Amino acid sequence: MKHNSKILDYSNRQISALTILRVLIGWHFLYEGLVKIYTPGWSAKSYLLNSVGPFSSFFKSIAQSNQILNIADTLNEWGLILIGLSLFVGLFSKFSSFFGILLLAFYYLSYPPFANLGIEAYVEGNYWIVNRNLIEIAALLVLVVFPSSHITGIDRFIFLNRKKKSDNSPS
Repeated sequence: MKHNSKILDYSNRQISALTILRVLIGWHFLYEGLVKIYTPGWSAKSYLLNSVGPFSSFFKSIAQSNQILNIADTLNEWGLILIGLSLFVGLFSKFSSFFGILLLAFYYLSYPPFANLGIEAYVEGNYWIVNRNLIEIAALLVLVVFPSSHITGIDRFIFLNRKKKSDNSPS
């Protein structure tokens, strides 16, 4: 199958592994977004106010303005939902992977797992440099470099239509 002027020749096992990875990350994003939407009064305010590290003043400033915080909350909730849904069904998943990386980078930078930061707030375990956000960023990078939605997602139908149009157009 031709894609971006390069031949992508995946084995069935590779396609299956990439699709499983894409669907699982999509489910994780989608679930996190839905939990936030359906939790009454949810806000990132306390998360942002307790942030640590070199960018903590930026994150804390977001929480100190109700207008900016409302925008950040909405972007966070709907960003998670739309990125997750996109990855889950394989629609524009390469594009969504980039936005997923950006969102996860914000999470990572708000609570970086570096030594001597005195993190006692929101941290899942005691990690040093590598945490689940960084691992998920790496997994999304794999999906950017080795896309699969054009084979096993809704993108497949978009690529098939493009291929049919290019095959039928006079050269």
